[in-house]
Amino acid sequence: MKQPLPFVKMHGLGNDFVVVDARSGATPAHNWPTLAQAMCDRHYGVGADQLLLVCDSRRADVTMRLFNTDGFEAEMCGNGIRCVGKYVYERGIVRKPQLAVETLGGVKRLNLLIEHGIVSGAAVAMGVPQAVWLDEPVIIDGVPLRLMSVNVGNPHAVAVIETPVENFPLERIGPQVERHPLFPNRTNFEVINVLQRDPPALQARVWERSAGLTLACGTGACAVTVAARLQGLVGNETDVHLPGGTLRIAWDGEGEVWMTGPATTVFEGVWLCD
Repeated sequence: MKQPLPFVKMHGLGNDFVVVDARSGATPAHNWPTLAQAMCDRHYGVGADQLLLVCDSRRADVTMRLFNTDGFEAEMCGNGIRCVGKYVYERGIVRKPQLAVETLGGVKRLNLLIEHGIVSGAAVAMGVPQAVWLDEPVIIDGVPLRLMSVNVGNPHAVAVIETPVENFPLERIGPQVERHPLFPNRTNFEVINVLQRDPPALQARVWERSAGLTLACGTGACAVTVAARLQGLVGNETDVHLPGGTLRIAWDGEGEVWMTGPATTVFEGVWLCD
């Protein structure tokens, strides 16, 4: 007999997720990588970029685990963690406006944006980034890319380009950067344009590791801001415009990166597991 698995479909700027309460006593254990592939399938499943699990934690209020569409377990997701904050608050799992969420990329602190008991989004302390220039330009299909490697809990490679990001062949170049030998654990890849310096604004597109093109990426928005800030292209607060909408990123060049953006519930449902 098939077993019912309750879930909630959520998104942050179109970066969409299937969210499941996987705490002890709430949901039996499953083969989560396989289930992620089935549930995230956009033709035969619910359809999502990732499966997000809300789990118990000994270090924080809850743990977030996340599995991409190919079953790969990623370290961190900026849009996803805002959705987890909304999920746990509105369901009474963690009923406080400031909470800590454990991830494979470390424990992250959230300040929820709440009005009349409804969470519209969150500001998230994403940790102190690590960034280095790669020694040589990477040439892929004849396209030279000067990449900065940025880790904000998960790995990113960022390229500032002169041509409009919408014209960049990300569908072709992205998978090759993701799996380039320079990145043994694979990487997310972003291309950015500097729209203006005052007030600072960036335009970005993202190739997400093992997920492909996504409408938005929270950690990616942090990574591109760090890369641009270190090159003197933006100031301490920057609007990062993505295909799905805009995130506000704050970084003073030394401490933690803060990301602020929305979280939205789409619908609730039940998945029948074998």
